[in-house]
Amino acid sequence: MTSSVVRPTVAARMNRLPIGRTHKLATVAVGLGLFFDIYEVFLAGVLASVLVQEFHLSKAQTPILLSSTFVGMFVGALVLGRLADRVGRRRAFLLNLGIYSVFSLLGAFSFTPIMLVVLRFCAGIGIGAEPPLADTYLSDLLPARRRGRFIAWAYTISFLGVPAAGFLARWLVPLHPFGIDGWRIMFVFGALGAVIVYFLRRSLPESPRWLESVGRTKEAEEVAERFESQARSAGQSLDEPAAEQPPSPAGTRIGTLFRPPYGKRTGMMMIFHILQTLGYYGFGTLVPLVLAAKGYPIVQSLLFSAVSFLGYPIGSLLSLPLVERVERKFLVTFSVLGMGALGLAFGYSGSTALVLVFGFLYTCVSNIFSNSYHIYQAEIFPTALRSTAASGTYALSRLTSAAMPFVLVPVLNSAGAGVMFAVVATAMVLVSLTVGILGPRTTGRPLEAVNAVTA
Repeated sequence: MTSSVVRPTVAARMNRLPIGRTHKLATVAVGLGLFFDIYEVFLAGVLASVLVQEFHLSKAQTPILLSSTFVGMFVGALVLGRLADRVGRRRAFLLNLGIYSVFSLLGAFSFTPIMLVVLRFCAGIGIGAEPPLADTYLSDLLPARRRGRFIAWAYTISFLGVPAAGFLARWLVPLHPFGIDGWRIMFVFGALGAVIVYFLRRSLPESPRWLESVGRTKEAEEVAERFESQARSAGQSLDEPAAEQPPSPAGTRIGTLFRPPYGKRTGMMMIFHILQTLGYYGFGTLVPLVLAAKGYPIVQSLLFSAVSFLGYPIGSLLSLPLVERVERKFLVTFSVLGMGALGLAFGYSGSTALVLVFGFLYTCVSNIFSNSYHIYQAEIFPTALRSTAASGTYALSRLTSAAMPFVLVPVLNSAGAGVMFAVVATAMVLVSLTVGILGPRTTGRPLEAVNAVTA
């Protein structure tokens, strides 16, 4: 009679780890990469009025410039997100930063609007999958009880990129250092920062969960052992890992995402990302145009944008004590309703003070929302398809962002800011209902439990 010892899975070993040095390094490295993603997303909106004057763009041409980066991001999210499930999270991370840094640098030397549109599209391909890849990688790496908080910390670092874009524009746009237009230097800054993050990420390990999911068990165990050794060398004790884990689906066939229990989640996130973009990126990328429509000059509107954008890192900080205490599903549903209400208040504000107050409050609430859903979207899919699902559904938000100038800018020009934000508020209500009705609970639960396949 023989006895067999049930070995704990790598996922079980990772779930019971305390936070260690590599967890913190990964959080910072991912956060800095997200910094340049956010910087890139808001750069087009911040510089929109400047580029319209620089290249003498018509009202018909302006949306094309604003949407070019987002179309590239849509392509990048689809391609690189799927690649991360096939060749690994780390390789996909390094590839997207390399593409972005090259084309962002080239964008600084654009001398025609067509050249700028093409290069912004190519830069978008590189950076497009950054947020869902970040969500996937950190979800794979972090223990269940601390997962939300540390992903929120990564996004808090990233959201410093929003006021950075705003204040850099306010400072550089009026200047021509060494005879170079200030807006061109902003593109160079993004490219050089991405190079630094590229080399920082090269030291990160591959996701052990992903390695285990594709059958590279020995490598997965080596990575898990590295984390365990760090904990022991720091004098921390380790609990025994669970010997059994709920079963997850085998293989990486995309069709799995459209069968129970994932079909409902996939549909939910598709609707979610098509609509949430109107509120989140709609405000951030179009606020300079909204302020210009209210009669503020370009330099003053850039200053107002920068002040409003301070709400991004502050709102992200406010999310830190909430993401592990409040069920993330409900945090998403209620914060998005707050965005709708504050957006209406901003759109109908008639004084400078109210514009600043409601703009700041909107950005604070929107980043409680953003942190919550970025944690949530990677938790509700299995390891073997986590990046494909998160990136594929997230790509729709980039496509909506590309279409948004063609929808919201004409509404702004014809009906005013109040009506434009009424459209946004309607979308936010639909987002809240979708997640509230269809979304599973995830807070504090192991990924394997959230994604268990039951008979």
